[in-house]
Amino acid sequence: MASIAPANIAQSSPLQRERAFFFYMALALLVNIIAGFGFFFGIGASSFDAPWWVHLHALSMAAWVLLFVTQNALVFRGDVALHRKLGVVTVAWSAWIVALGIVFTAADVSANRVPPFFEPNFFLVMDWLNVAAFAGLVWAGIRLRAKSDWHKRLMLGAMINLTAPAWGRLVLPIVWDQRGVWLIALALLCYFGVAMLYDRRTRGAVHPAYWWGAGALVAWHALSFALAPLGPVVALAAKLAG
Repeated sequence: MASIAPANIAQSSPLQRERAFFFYMALALLVNIIAGFGFFFGIGASSFDAPWWVHLHALSMAAWVLLFVTQNALVFRGDVALHRKLGVVTVAWSAWIVALGIVFTAADVSANRVPPFFEPNFFLVMDWLNVAAFAGLVWAGIRLRAKSDWHKRLMLGAMINLTAPAWGRLVLPIVWDQRGVWLIALALLCYFGVAMLYDRRTRGAVHPAYWWGAGALVAWHALSFALAPLGPVVALAAKLAG
Protein backbone atom coordinates (compact mmCIF):
# COMPACT_ATOMS: atom_id res chain seq x y z
CA MET A 1 0.00 0.00 0.00
CA ALA A 2 2.92 2.32 0.62
CA SER A 3 3.78 2.27 -3.09
CA ILE A 4 0.25 3.31 -4.05
CA ALA A 5 0.05 6.39 -1.83
CA PRO A 6 2.62 8.52 -3.76
CA ALA A 7 0.81 7.78 -7.02
CA ASN A 8 -2.49 8.91 -5.51
CA ILE A 9 -0.88 12.12 -4.28
CA ALA A 10 0.66 12.72 -7.72
CA GLN A 11 -2.63 12.18 -9.50
CA SER A 12 -4.24 14.90 -7.39
CA SER A 13 -1.44 17.40 -7.98
CA PRO A 14 -1.79 20.26 -10.49
CA LEU A 15 1.18 18.94 -12.48
CA GLN A 16 -0.31 15.48 -12.85
CA ARG A 17 -3.70 16.88 -13.79
CA GLU A 18 -2.00 18.95 -16.49
CA ARG A 19 -0.17 15.88 -17.76
CA ALA A 20 -3.47 14.04 -17.86
CA PHE A 21 -4.99 16.86 -19.88
CA PHE A 22 -2.29 16.66 -22.55
CA PHE A 23 -2.58 12.88 -22.69
CA TYR A 24 -6.34 13.05 -23.20
CA MET A 25 -5.91 15.73 -25.86
CA ALA A 26 -3.52 13.37 -27.66
CA LEU A 27 -6.15 10.62 -27.48
CA ALA A 28 -8.82 13.01 -28.81
CA LEU A 29 -6.63 13.82 -31.81
CA LEU A 30 -6.02 10.11 -32.36
CA VAL A 31 -9.78 9.48 -32.43
CA ASN A 32 -10.17 12.37 -34.88
CA ILE A 33 -7.57 10.87 -37.20
CA ILE A 34 -9.06 7.38 -37.05
CA ALA A 35 -12.52 8.81 -37.75
CA GLY A 36 -11.41 10.88 -40.72
CA PHE A 37 -9.36 8.26 -42.51
CA GLY A 38 -11.75 5.49 -41.49
CA PHE A 39 -14.62 7.44 -43.04
CA PHE A 40 -12.78 7.67 -46.36
CA PHE A 41 -12.22 3.92 -46.34
CA GLY A 42 -15.84 3.39 -45.42
CA ILE A 43 -17.20 5.35 -48.38
CA GLY A 44 -14.67 3.79 -50.77
CA ALA A 45 -12.74 7.02 -51.41
CA SER A 46 -9.55 5.36 -50.12
CA SER A 47 -8.30 1.84 -50.63
CA PHE A 48 -5.13 -0.22 -50.51
CA ASP A 49 -4.95 0.02 -54.29
CA ALA A 50 -2.71 3.08 -54.28
CA PRO A 51 0.85 3.94 -55.36
CA TRP A 52 3.70 2.89 -53.06
CA TRP A 53 4.37 6.41 -51.87
CA VAL A 54 0.83 6.72 -50.53
CA HIS A 55 1.36 3.66 -48.33
CA LEU A 56 4.78 4.88 -47.19
CA HIS A 57 3.33 8.26 -46.29
CA ALA A 58 0.40 6.66 -44.45
CA LEU A 59 2.66 4.35 -42.43
CA SER A 60 5.06 7.19 -41.62
CA MET A 61 2.25 9.45 -40.44
CA ALA A 62 0.67 6.65 -38.41
CA ALA A 63 4.02 6.08 -36.70
CA TRP A 64 4.25 9.80 -35.87
CA VAL A 65 0.76 9.82 -34.36
CA LEU A 66 1.53 6.76 -32.24
CA LEU A 67 4.82 8.34 -31.17
CA PHE A 68 3.00 11.52 -30.14
CA VAL A 69 0.44 9.59 -28.10
CA THR A 70 3.17 7.43 -26.56
CA GLN A 71 5.24 10.45 -25.53
CA ASN A 72 2.24 11.99 -23.80
CA ALA A 73 1.39 8.67 -22.15
CA LEU A 74 4.93 8.34 -20.81
CA VAL A 75 4.81 11.78 -19.20
CA PHE A 76 1.33 11.07 -17.83
CA ARG A 77 2.56 7.93 -16.06
CA GLY A 78 5.68 9.71 -14.84
CA ASP A 79 8.30 8.05 -17.04
CA VAL A 80 9.95 11.30 -18.08
CA ALA A 81 13.35 9.64 -18.55
CA LEU A 82 12.07 7.37 -21.32
CA HIS A 83 10.13 10.30 -22.80
CA ARG A 84 13.41 12.20 -23.14
CA LYS A 85 15.19 9.21 -24.68
CA LEU A 86 12.43 8.89 -27.28
CA GLY A 87 12.91 12.58 -28.01
CA VAL A 88 15.78 11.64 -30.33
CA VAL A 89 13.34 9.56 -32.37
CA THR A 90 10.87 12.46 -32.34
CA VAL A 91 13.45 14.81 -33.86
CA ALA A 92 14.41 12.37 -36.62
CA TRP A 93 10.85 11.31 -37.39
CA SER A 94 9.55 14.86 -37.57
CA ALA A 95 12.21 15.67 -40.19
CA TRP A 96 11.27 12.52 -42.08
CA ILE A 97 7.56 13.31 -42.32
CA VAL A 98 8.25 16.93 -43.28
CA ALA A 99 10.39 15.68 -46.18
CA LEU A 100 7.72 13.18 -47.16
CA GLY A 101 5.02 15.84 -47.03
CA ILE A 102 6.91 18.07 -49.44
CA VAL A 103 7.91 15.35 -51.89
CA PHE A 104 4.74 13.28 -51.88
CA THR A 105 2.40 16.26 -52.26
CA ALA A 106 4.20 16.99 -55.51
CA ALA A 107 3.96 13.30 -56.41
CA ASP A 108 0.20 13.36 -55.88
CA VAL A 109 -0.15 16.35 -58.22
CA SER A 110 2.08 14.64 -60.80
CA ALA A 111 -0.01 11.46 -60.63
CA ASN A 112 -3.29 13.41 -60.82
CA ARG A 113 -4.27 12.18 -57.37
CA VAL A 114 -5.57 15.56 -56.22
CA PRO A 115 -8.96 15.25 -54.44
CA PRO A 116 -11.78 16.48 -56.70
CA PHE A 117 -12.73 19.37 -54.41
CA PHE A 118 -9.27 20.96 -54.82
CA GLU A 119 -7.61 22.70 -57.71
CA PRO A 120 -4.08 21.28 -58.15
CA ASN A 121 -2.37 24.62 -57.44
CA PHE A 122 -4.41 25.12 -54.27
CA PHE A 123 -3.77 21.55 -53.09
CA LEU A 124 -0.04 21.94 -53.68
CA VAL A 125 0.41 25.21 -51.80
CA MET A 126 -2.04 24.26 -49.03
CA ASP A 127 -0.26 21.01 -48.19
CA TRP A 128 3.17 22.62 -48.34
CA LEU A 129 2.08 25.44 -46.04
CA ASN A 130 0.53 22.94 -43.63
CA VAL A 131 3.83 21.06 -43.54
CA ALA A 132 5.71 24.33 -42.98
CA ALA A 133 3.43 25.27 -40.05
CA PHE A 134 3.90 21.84 -38.51
CA ALA A 135 7.68 22.00 -38.97
CA GLY A 136 7.96 25.45 -37.42
CA LEU A 137 5.90 24.52 -34.37
CA VAL A 138 7.37 21.08 -33.73
CA TRP A 139 10.97 22.20 -34.13
CA ALA A 140 10.36 25.21 -31.91
CA GLY A 141 8.89 22.81 -29.37
CA ILE A 142 11.94 20.57 -29.59
CA ARG A 143 14.28 23.54 -29.25
CA LEU A 144 12.39 24.69 -26.14
CA ARG A 145 12.24 21.21 -24.60
CA ALA A 146 13.95 22.50 -21.45
CA LYS A 147 10.94 24.79 -20.90
CA SER A 148 8.22 22.19 -20.46
CA ASP A 149 5.38 24.75 -20.51
CA TRP A 150 6.40 25.85 -24.02
CA HIS A 151 7.46 22.41 -25.17
CA LYS A 152 4.22 20.55 -24.50
CA ARG A 153 2.01 23.31 -25.91
CA LEU A 154 4.01 23.80 -29.09
CA MET A 155 4.06 20.05 -29.70
CA LEU A 156 0.30 19.90 -29.17
CA GLY A 157 -0.18 22.87 -31.51
CA ALA A 158 1.93 21.18 -34.18
CA MET A 159 -0.16 18.02 -33.89
CA ILE A 160 -3.44 19.93 -34.10
CA ASN A 161 -2.26 21.57 -37.33
CA LEU A 162 -1.19 18.21 -38.70
CA THR A 163 -4.65 16.69 -38.23
CA ALA A 164 -6.16 18.97 -40.88
CA PRO A 165 -6.25 16.18 -43.52
CA ALA A 166 -8.28 14.00 -41.14
CA TRP A 167 -10.90 16.72 -40.69
CA GLY A 168 -10.78 17.35 -44.43
CA ARG A 169 -11.97 13.80 -45.02
CA LEU A 170 -14.94 14.43 -42.77
CA VAL A 171 -15.91 17.90 -44.00
CA LEU A 172 -15.03 18.26 -47.68
CA PRO A 173 -17.00 15.31 -49.09
CA ILE A 174 -20.08 17.06 -47.69
CA VAL A 175 -19.21 20.66 -48.57
CA TRP A 176 -17.47 19.73 -51.86
CA ASP A 177 -15.73 23.09 -52.18
CA GLN A 178 -12.17 23.98 -51.30
CA ARG A 179 -13.48 26.97 -49.39
CA GLY A 180 -14.65 24.35 -46.93
CA VAL A 181 -11.12 24.29 -45.56
CA TRP A 182 -12.23 27.19 -43.38
CA LEU A 183 -14.61 24.76 -41.66
CA ILE A 184 -11.61 22.54 -41.06
CA ALA A 185 -9.77 25.50 -39.56
CA LEU A 186 -12.75 26.21 -37.31
CA ALA A 187 -12.82 22.59 -36.12
CA LEU A 188 -9.10 22.67 -35.33
CA LEU A 189 -9.42 26.01 -33.55
CA CYS A 190 -11.88 24.30 -31.22
CA TYR A 191 -9.00 22.15 -29.95
CA PHE A 192 -7.01 25.29 -29.28
CA GLY A 193 -10.07 26.77 -27.60
CA VAL A 194 -10.32 23.83 -25.21
CA ALA A 195 -6.61 24.07 -24.40
CA MET A 196 -6.85 27.82 -23.84
CA LEU A 197 -9.83 27.43 -21.53
CA TYR A 198 -7.92 24.83 -19.55
CA ASP A 199 -5.02 27.27 -19.19
CA ARG A 200 -7.37 30.04 -18.08
CA ARG A 201 -8.86 27.76 -15.48
CA THR A 202 -5.62 26.32 -14.13
CA ARG A 203 -3.03 29.04 -14.81
CA GLY A 204 -5.17 32.16 -14.87
CA ALA A 205 -4.00 33.11 -18.38
CA VAL A 206 -3.55 31.56 -21.82
CA HIS A 207 0.00 30.48 -22.54
CA PRO A 208 1.46 32.36 -25.56
CA ALA A 209 2.44 29.07 -27.21
CA TYR A 210 -1.23 28.49 -28.04
CA TRP A 211 -1.47 31.84 -29.82
CA TRP A 212 1.49 30.79 -31.96
CA GLY A 213 -0.15 27.47 -32.76
CA ALA A 214 -3.56 28.95 -33.54
CA GLY A 215 -1.95 31.82 -35.45
CA ALA A 216 0.00 29.38 -37.60
CA LEU A 217 -3.23 27.52 -38.33
CA VAL A 218 -5.07 30.64 -39.49
CA ALA A 219 -2.00 31.89 -41.39
CA TRP A 220 -1.50 28.81 -43.56
CA HIS A 221 -5.19 28.65 -44.39
CA ALA A 222 -5.25 32.32 -45.42
CA LEU A 223 -1.98 32.08 -47.34
CA SER A 224 -3.29 29.08 -49.26
CA PHE A 225 -6.00 31.22 -50.82
CA ALA A 226 -3.63 34.17 -51.33
CA LEU A 227 -0.81 32.22 -53.00
CA ALA A 228 -2.66 29.53 -54.97
CA PRO A 229 -3.86 31.87 -57.77
CA LEU A 230 -0.40 33.37 -58.34
CA GLY A 231 1.14 32.67 -61.73
CA PRO A 232 4.25 30.82 -60.51
CA VAL A 233 2.16 28.51 -58.32
CA VAL A 234 -0.29 27.75 -61.12
CA ALA A 235 2.59 27.16 -63.53
CA LEU A 236 4.38 24.84 -61.10
CA ALA A 237 1.23 22.78 -60.51
CA ALA A 238 0.59 22.58 -64.26
CA LYS A 239 4.20 21.49 -64.87
CA LEU A 240 3.98 18.80 -62.22
CA ALA A 241 0.69 17.57 -63.65
CA GLY A 242 2.27 17.34 -67.11
